[in-house]
Amino acid sequence: MVLPSRRWFLGAAALAVLAPAAFWWPAAPLALLLADLVWLSALVVDWAWVEPPSRLEVEREAPPAFSVGRRLGIRYRWRHPGRRSLRIVVREALPVPLASGPPPARSLLLPAGAPLVEECDITPARRGKGTGGRMTIRTLGPLGLVWSQATIDRPWTVTVYPNLKGAALRALPTQAQRRREAGLRNIRRLGEGRVFESLREWVPGEDTRAIDWKATARRGKVMARQYEDERRQQVMIVIDAGRLLTAEIDGVPRLEAAVDAALRLAHSAVEHDDNIGLLVFSDEVQKFVPPGRGRRALRAVLDALATVEGRVVEPDYPSAFAYLAARNRKRALTVLFTDVIDRTASESLVAQMGTLRPRHLPLAVTLRDTGLERLSTARPATVGAAYERAAAEELLLARAEALADMRSSGVLVVDVPPAGAAEAVVARYEQLKRRGAL
Repeated sequence: MVLPSRRWFLGAAALAVLAPAAFWWPAAPLALLLADLVWLSALVVDWAWVEPPSRLEVEREAPPAFSVGRRLGIRYRWRHPGRRSLRIVVREALPVPLASGPPPARSLLLPAGAPLVEECDITPARRGKGTGGRMTIRTLGPLGLVWSQATIDRPWTVTVYPNLKGAALRALPTQAQRRREAGLRNIRRLGEGRVFESLREWVPGEDTRAIDWKATARRGKVMARQYEDERRQQVMIVIDAGRLLTAEIDGVPRLEAAVDAALRLAHSAVEHDDNIGLLVFSDEVQKFVPPGRGRRALRAVLDALATVEGRVVEPDYPSAFAYLAARNRKRALTVLFTDVIDRTASESLVAQMGTLRPRHLPLAVTLRDTGLERLSTARPATVGAAYERAAAEELLLARAEALADMRSSGVLVVDVPPAGAAEAVVARYEQLKRRGAL
């Protein structure tokens, strides 16, 4: 596609302004006609000399992944085969998680015979996974009168993870350090436990099943294995991605706070050497990560959380908990991120959470609607506002009754505003860990 430039339009406008001179100068029409032909010829000549965008070479160097709120750089390496400098304008359709509006135009001057390195900084505002990379490029002719436009496809798949500011994924402490920081100590019981601790000399009268015959042969004396109690527990993170958490607080869905808190909890569990798993559901199970240990399990949970999306549907609690029970039989701290409305609407949730006792330890993290709380305490200025306040107070009272029912059934409850969910759930998990409640 060929497009006249602003310079050419300005020249054409200047010639049009001179057209009224024909009323006073008889030779003006012929002169204007010749000037128009010259200007059109210049347009054709510039179009013939313009460098087609298809001949440009471009390489993109991008980070393997992005994180919400963290600015990272993208590097482009441009090169063109011409013998003169080339002015170009680029518009790139970024992948959806990186795009915050229409693609901005970038103007570049490519030198002749040498590559140009362009660096762009991007701060993702939302998590997710998407594909993009189509570039619309315009090259300017040597006279600056015409643009040649074409589209170049440079496919690019991007994954934007949740905010990792509160969860450092690179440097996890050693197992011994994790236990010391948690206030735990090894309990040695001869012949008991499942985790091997060390070798020692066997004492007559002890259980012969503890004898390590290979070590005995190597050392020439009877050696026994010494075990310690296994302190590794299992933490199962369950996120309700139904309509309850799709509601926005100050323009941000409450689901985002649940995702951030889940990531912080997963990182804290790995620091304490616990196994972690994940289940995300709405009217159906969306994602399931089986419980695992260490950095690999944390990476799997992080990958799943990156693409969690809320749906405006009723959550199916019985199916989700039946799915979880069939795939996780070991005792676990089951942390559910959700919300409750009243006894009737939350009856299924309360019943399903109660079924986890006594085999599992259920913990419900409910995210309060701070907008509703502000409305319930605001001074009404009109009759309509007074009705709104009364309705808000009634909803909050019904919600408190539903939470009380959940607590009476043996379910632990952490009821917090979305902004404080991450700190509150991690603090409660570490408290349960210190008490040995798991």
